[in-house]
Amino acid sequence: MLWTRWLVLLLCWGATGGEQQTDERDRLPGEVRADSRTQRSPPPVEPLDFGFVPSAVYDTHAYYEPGAVGILFHMVHAFLYVVQPNPFPKDLIVKVIQQNMGGIKIEEWRKPENVVLMLQWLHYEAGFLICGTIGIIFVVLIPIVGMLFCVCRCCDNCGGEMHQRQRKNADCQRGFYTASLIATSIFIILGILISYVANHNITSQIKSTRRLINTNLRDMKTFANNTPAQIEYLTAQYTTAKNKVLSDLDNIGPLLGGRIHSQLEKEVVPSLDTALRMAGAMRETKEALENISSSLEVLQEGTGKLQASLSGERASLSNTLSDPACTNGAVSHTCNTIRSTLAQLGVNADFSRLPDVSHALANVNTVLRTDLSNIVQKGYSSFNDTPRLVKEQTKNIVTGVKGMLDKIGTEINGFSKMFPVEASLANFTIFLNQGQRSIESYYPQIDQIDFYRWISCVAVLCMVVLILAFNILGLLCGTCGYDKQATPTTRGCLSNTGGNLLMAGVGFSFIFVWVLMAIVTTLFVVGGNVEKMMCEPLANRQLFKIIDTPYLVHPAKKNFLPGMLFQNPNIDLTLGNMYRDCYGNNGLYHALQLETMFNINSFLNRTVYNRDLAKVFESVQVDLQGIMLLEQAGRDNLINFANSGIGQLDYEAFLAEIGKGVTVVDLLSFATDLEAQADQLPRGALENALKGHASSIRQIHRDQVVPVEQAMSTLSQRIKQLQKTSSDLPVKVTNILSAIDAAEYLITNNASHVVKQETKGYVQSLVGYFKQYTDWVKNSLTAEVAQCKPISNIVDSMEIVACSFIVDSVNTFWFGLGGCCILLIPSIIFSVKLAKYYRRMDTEDVFEDSPYSDTLTRFPRASAPPSYSDW
Repeated sequence: MLWTRWLVLLLCWGATGGEQQTDERDRLPGEVRADSRTQRSPPPVEPLDFGFVPSAVYDTHAYYEPGAVGILFHMVHAFLYVVQPNPFPKDLIVKVIQQNMGGIKIEEWRKPENVVLMLQWLHYEAGFLICGTIGIIFVVLIPIVGMLFCVCRCCDNCGGEMHQRQRKNADCQRGFYTASLIATSIFIILGILISYVANHNITSQIKSTRRLINTNLRDMKTFANNTPAQIEYLTAQYTTAKNKVLSDLDNIGPLLGGRIHSQLEKEVVPSLDTALRMAGAMRETKEALENISSSLEVLQEGTGKLQASLSGERASLSNTLSDPACTNGAVSHTCNTIRSTLAQLGVNADFSRLPDVSHALANVNTVLRTDLSNIVQKGYSSFNDTPRLVKEQTKNIVTGVKGMLDKIGTEINGFSKMFPVEASLANFTIFLNQGQRSIESYYPQIDQIDFYRWISCVAVLCMVVLILAFNILGLLCGTCGYDKQATPTTRGCLSNTGGNLLMAGVGFSFIFVWVLMAIVTTLFVVGGNVEKMMCEPLANRQLFKIIDTPYLVHPAKKNFLPGMLFQNPNIDLTLGNMYRDCYGNNGLYHALQLETMFNINSFLNRTVYNRDLAKVFESVQVDLQGIMLLEQAGRDNLINFANSGIGQLDYEAFLAEIGKGVTVVDLLSFATDLEAQADQLPRGALENALKGHASSIRQIHRDQVVPVEQAMSTLSQRIKQLQKTSSDLPVKVTNILSAIDAAEYLITNNASHVVKQETKGYVQSLVGYFKQYTDWVKNSLTAEVAQCKPISNIVDSMEIVACSFIVDSVNTFWFGLGGCCILLIPSIIFSVKLAKYYRRMDTEDVFEDSPYSDTLTRFPRASAPPSYSDW
């Protein structure tokens, strides 16, 4: 038991812990996630790669395929099922064990409950009891029957009389007895072969047993030698999590500072963006004012020139209409009509009355002397410098945390070395080597015992072979020496020898068969019950359920296995679960539920989930008061722009003049109407003159009106743009300044809350790396460290050796030998009957004439054989 306890202890490099330590573990992550429900969720933790735990390769393959002999095993199993079809009496065995653990006295068998148990047990064993009783009766009766048969024959009865009556069907009877004996002998031969194969199978499988023992011991050594490397690998992988945490600590500026920056930029960046857009609006306002000023100059100059051109054209056209040709009655109406429209040739818009924008332009130029965009960019730069500020101001904290991480790593390495793992495993390996040498020292004795066993079984089979030899020789001699022409008293020597050999076989059958049946009955009762009570329950794991029954061995001890291993029967550990876990090649830590005694979680909680680590980060204070989003010059610049006067311009007057149009009438339409009226006049100088005036008016429109209209369109766009910019300009500037003030107030006064919130998220990400490590350790302890497949292999190997190698072979041996014993009964009958046809008789039936009848009548009488001198 000492090596078993050391094997358990070497795997448990976690300290024993109670519920209080578990609560501490539960509270610490709770503190880290205190505001996680009300704040934004933290970013996902980057997964870490801890590699693969060095795995052991085990050599034992606990699987047995019997091959051709498996057919015989299945036949025996089928026969045993017929004998014992009842299911495994688990509940009955549990009751028997629980009632009789303290020992039971003879008088206690009379108690009703014990009587009931006995009756249930007899019912379960009914098949074996019946077959065993039949075997015992067989063993007792066969010697008695043999003695009676011998005495009876000595008295010339039971076929002992050396006289054979002649019958017409004698040949048919002889043939029937011969065929029956041959068939019986063939089946006896099969029984002998079955028993011999089973006998030889035990010997051949002993070598496989040695192989199983060697591979199991080698696997246990591999298990012991590989476990320290696996534990060392687990502790070494703390460095992976530690290095990742150190990397994040070295990058605390971009990580923590970036998170703080991301939270604050929701308020800061929009305010700076509006200020930056206002700087662009200033430049656009300047361009708009410049365009308005230049457009006004162009329009004033253009409308002046246009007015002069239209006045000259109107005077010239008036002179043309003063021509005497217009006094003609038919023409005068047309001329008067044209004369009435001359007043429409004039300029409609008067841009000289529009206000001057030079003063507003001068104010805007003064405002633009200060580069507001550069000032805003400085605000951006100051705000984007948050990661650097965080890194500078947390330098001492990061240094302290790094020291704590080194201390945690030292504690983990130191704790793993507290247990003498290597020394324990070395002792365990020495124990295995000594055990292997001790087992190997018994191999010669086992071989000698097996040789004696093999010889004994062969000797038992030779009894049957001897009887079978007499039967076969008797058949050969009797069949070959039989002469149909010879009378019973004149049969030849060879035929007589055959009959004597058959009777010798009968004699040896009576001598040996009861001994053989005693052997068969004993092996049947023992081997059959072992198969039904041990091997089958072990194969379907019903036996584990009995052992795992609560309070089986003692009313105060719940579970047997933990009580034996740990002296704590209240641990919920069962042999069946342990076997299942080991069969699945899981870790021994999980299979033995060692967390109930050596809690690795509590140690990891006290070290990796360090409360001091959270306290250190709780003291993080980041001062962001040095961040200035907008200098005073920028603020003054915005205020001056709001007071630049662009909001006082009379935009309605501009739009009204622009909306009037350049001329009173559309010059192109006027020219077209003039040509149409000229076409109504008689051909001549007046018509040509009017058409010339129409062409001049078109030329004026093309050269002077179109440029003026283009300048008016540009002026309209700039006026609308400027009007939109100047609309509620003081309010907009006030809103920008208020937003910037609010952002600066947030940075100055409320940044501590953001810093605390983001620090918690940052710490949670660091804790997430350690949580990955601890989860990986737990999973590795469950599935990869100290994989206990060798333990289940030992159980399976024991089942293979005990049941498949030995019990199945023993059961097959008695199955074949029992068949031979049963077949010897008809063999005796057929041999006795057949010997009568081969042996030479002392008397025979003869026939003679009757003197009392006229007819010839033949009467048989006994007669001695003739006496010849050469007989």
